[in-house]
Amino acid sequence: MRASERASVSTDGGRAPGEDAPGEDAPGEDAPGGDVPGEDAPGGDALVSLIVRSLRSTFVSPMSIDPVSIDLVQLDRELPVPSYAHAGDAGLDLYARQDVTIAAGGGRQLMPTGISIAIPIGFCGLVMPRSGLALKHGISVVNAPGLIDAAYRGEIKVVLLNTDPSDDYTIHRGDRVAQLVIQRVAHVTWNLVADLDGVDRGGGFGHSGR
Repeated sequence: MRASERASVSTDGGRAPGEDAPGEDAPGEDAPGGDVPGEDAPGGDALVSLIVRSLRSTFVSPMSIDPVSIDLVQLDRELPVPSYAHAGDAGLDLYARQDVTIAAGGGRQLMPTGISIAIPIGFCGLVMPRSGLALKHGISVVNAPGLIDAAYRGEIKVVLLNTDPSDDYTIHRGDRVAQLVIQRVAHVTWNLVADLDGVDRGGGFGHSGR
């Protein structure tokens, strides 16, 4: 039995199905004050049960979502396959294939990750920086998010950037250097029209202020 079902059962006070709670009106009997049965405002156990049912209907466990099956070739079998650090994470960790030092003040390095993948049509890959590297050492991804199209079959490589003004940064083979997000994408067909519907709010870059 799921936890949500246990919560739902426990909120009815353990009564048998169809059994009235003490002090409840019999079926068909008007509640005091002339209320119609079934139209009473939720209260007490009924309110808790309503909240539990609402949460159960809106919460989706990450494990209940069907995964996307993607073919992967390990070009470097000594490196781990990209994986999620925690259940429910969006990004899969990508690992450095080489030792490199990225110069301070805007130095760049193209880092291979030791994998190639076949993303299905209707999806894309997005390469994102790792927040810890960005915060502690100023290491980012130049073209973040780096876009991987479904037709690409080469090795996944990351263009790393050192934004720290004074300190070089050395990356060692096997370090986690970026994250890969697999995202569903829409394919567009254009409708050529003379005018666009809706209200043009005007403005543009910086129009809304700081």
